[in-house]
Amino acid sequence: KKLCVKAAKEHSIPQDLNKVLENKVTETVLDLLHVKLSVVEMTCSGDADSEGIVSKSVSAHSDLIPGVYEGGLKIWECTFDLMDYFSEAEIEFTNKTVLDLGCGAGLLGIVALQGEAASVHFQDYNSTVIDEITLPNVVANCIREGRRMGSGKDRKASKPPSKRPRKAEGSPDVLNRCRFFSGEWSQVSQLLLNSNKPCSKYDVILTSETIYNPDYYSALHDTLAQLLDRNGHVYLASKVHYFGVGGGTYLFEKFIKDKNVFRTSMVKTIDQGLQRCIMEITFKHSC
Repeated sequence: KKLCVKAAKEHSIPQDLNKVLENKVTETVLDLLHVKLSVVEMTCSGDADSEGIVSKSVSAHSDLIPGVYEGGLKIWECTFDLMDYFSEAEIEFTNKTVLDLGCGAGLLGIVALQGEAASVHFQDYNSTVIDEITLPNVVANCIREGRRMGSGKDRKASKPPSKRPRKAEGSPDVLNRCRFFSGEWSQVSQLLLNSNKPCSKYDVILTSETIYNPDYYSALHDTLAQLLDRNGHVYLASKVHYFGVGGGTYLFEKFIKDKNVFRTSMVKTIDQGLQRCIMEITFKHSC
């Protein structure tokens, strides 16, 4: 099938962080702040949603319109599986370069920032998702009152959702460790590898619920192969099978095996509801 190739672009972080959080209302999940989607749906229109994905997803009653909107407005359950796994397996992000691939809300990358990653890059297919969801979430967590972006080990109990828009105070240093990109994976890879600010390969690539459509496997595999450091690790969270789209964990695992570039390991299986897995992917090292 011919896929839509959405051009890649890097999103700048505005000097005035209050603009990023303007008209945003935040709530908490697992002690991370994220903007309330229902408010984004009401306020995001015109230039703020040049792709029209908010109105299209609402009118189509769909969390996925292939080639148009790839699900980034919603926080998918496997994201939480992967966050739990980071704690259980004591995954270290300190001084690592991290890519949150297909980031949506950006919660995985935000956890890496809290773990003192050297840099975290966020990528989503849709530019509207980056501007209206990801960037505001990163800013909100960077500036939250009474805590610094640290290891996240001393977490306080989650507070109830904020009823007012948040106000930014200054530009925290942690944002200097972040870059934001939108576009199709192959285009983003080219941008990263050929930009004026050349990007080193990533120590860790985090991705959740990105293997639902087998049509995208080749682009995803090539992106991982191009951007992962030789000694790097990919942590991928997914449902075992995506009904109606056809993808899933074992199908992607077979795709990787046939390519013979990476080795895979199923590091966790979750059996509640639809079976879900976390896969670790590393390069096969030559002898």
